[in-house]
Amino acid sequence: MQTKHFFSDPNHLVLTALNALTITNPSLAYDREHKVIFRRPDASATPKVSIISGGGSGHEPAFAGFVGKGMLTASAAGSIFASPSAEQVRTAAMHRVETKKGVFIITMNYTGDVLHFGMAAEKARAAGIKTEFYAIGDDVGVGRKKSGKVGRRGLAGGILILKIVGALAEKGGSLEEVYRLAKLTNENLVTLGSSLEHVHVPGRDLPEETVPADQVEVGMGIHNEAGSHRIKATLVELVQTMLLQLLDPNDADRAYIATKPEDQFVLLINNLGSVSVLELAGITDEVVRQLGRDYKIKPVRVIQGTFLTSLNGLGFSVSLLKLVDTGLGAGKSMLELIDAPAEAVGWAAPIQTATWENRSDAPVDTLTVKSDEEKPSNLKVDPAVLKKVLSAGLKRLIAAEPLITRYDTVVGDGDCGAGLKRGAEAILALLEGTTLTDDAVRTVNEIVNVVEHSMDGTSGAIYAIFLNALAHGLRTQDQGSATPVTVETWAAALTSSIAALGKYTPAQVGDRTLVDALVPFCTTLAESKDVKAAARAAEKGTESTKHLRASLGRSVYVGSEEEWLGKVPDPGAYGLSEFLTGLAEAV
Repeated sequence: MQTKHFFSDPNHLVLTALNALTITNPSLAYDREHKVIFRRPDASATPKVSIISGGGSGHEPAFAGFVGKGMLTASAAGSIFASPSAEQVRTAAMHRVETKKGVFIITMNYTGDVLHFGMAAEKARAAGIKTEFYAIGDDVGVGRKKSGKVGRRGLAGGILILKIVGALAEKGGSLEEVYRLAKLTNENLVTLGSSLEHVHVPGRDLPEETVPADQVEVGMGIHNEAGSHRIKATLVELVQTMLLQLLDPNDADRAYIATKPEDQFVLLINNLGSVSVLELAGITDEVVRQLGRDYKIKPVRVIQGTFLTSLNGLGFSVSLLKLVDTGLGAGKSMLELIDAPAEAVGWAAPIQTATWENRSDAPVDTLTVKSDEEKPSNLKVDPAVLKKVLSAGLKRLIAAEPLITRYDTVVGDGDCGAGLKRGAEAILALLEGTTLTDDAVRTVNEIVNVVEHSMDGTSGAIYAIFLNALAHGLRTQDQGSATPVTVETWAAALTSSIAALGKYTPAQVGDRTLVDALVPFCTTLAESKDVKAAARAAEKGTESTKHLRASLGRSVYVGSEEEWLGKVPDPGAYGLSEFLTGLAEAV
């Protein structure tokens, strides 16, 4: 494992690497505070759909390296192997790109990225910006059985999706067309990576797990995640194994695309970071040879290079995209969109002379978007009553923190109680220190702002997405004249919030998460219009989690089931149920 680096401070490394993109491509600008790379505004350009991507650093040139004409409009970067925050992505979507034709937020299918990018998408949508979200999943290394509800991981094949949708947006494609094409391309895309060794992050200790010197890990992810298995193999044998996982129609766990003799393919050979150019070329030769010999596939395009890395990963990935009809007409086939020019340093096309001649170091003014959050609504509540019931629920949740923490120490990492308490105390401080208005939407948005700034982790993202969607669900019921908010109004908004949350997490009732309390509450409230009955349903749902095996979250792999099965409820569900019970008792 290569552990020597020129940089010892990973944070400094990320910031300087991002700034370097503006040096090598003068059409770009850099928001250092939010770690956002974006295209400089061009007043003469025709408005188009803006495409925003991003993810953890360490995967260069992805994702900021693909910002430029013909590809992405902006990209948000996290620290090494960590998702950027929702605030970073929201800033990109609402203040760094044009929004007239809509915004397409697209990231790789990893939990943190989906939640944070999804939260930003809901925030942009709530602000009145036409927004679509999509998570790329092209990996076959972890099959259907193991990946379960989470789905396929996003790997290098996803760069082909970014290239295709970027070209379509540049040609004037609508937001709906861009979204549909991303989905269609992903449905015809498979990728598999293999690596000789784990990677080392600058400034960190050596990892305990390594790959034995005489073995290769098939299916290793881009963050050192385990693959399907390890083998002792020559390159020829390794490629045979990989192509079988990619194309075997009899492998029900991994057969994501069906092939016919007339099908055409694009092949992408990607360097995970430390394979020499010489070896990568030899790998490409072997892959193409075996595709023709064993599968009668002669790719119409072979793209070789470094597109999505894993720092200094000593491995490569193979992606195959089956070309299908886009239904978009001349000039907008998958192949034409891949071949379309792009001015991004991570892609193969060079930067044009005119771009250098028009370079500018002038600061870029922040775009101002008038958010729907700032607009008053006609949905009226009694501020005193709202403060009373919310405060009762929050105080009950705060009092339950020791027990929530004890539960989470057994089945999780012990931070659930502290996170919920921190958020509850912050909202309570808002209620006690602010004179609430009778505007229901404005009040919910104020609470959303507090949650986004005080709660982190997965639960913070889930609550923020849900509450953003709740504000949007309320506003859709505004009829233009002063209307009191009823139980029916809240129930309808909560129902739409559940649907919105489902876009960003696969969690459902029975998965042993806070959803086991949240969904029964919302469903019962919609059916009975009785808050107390809804709270009892949440409590019953929470109690049921004691007997459920976890399928999502840290409980999947933390602790022994014998220690808690039948005894300990899901901590997140318990905390939410305590809040809802306190709220119901105060009604």
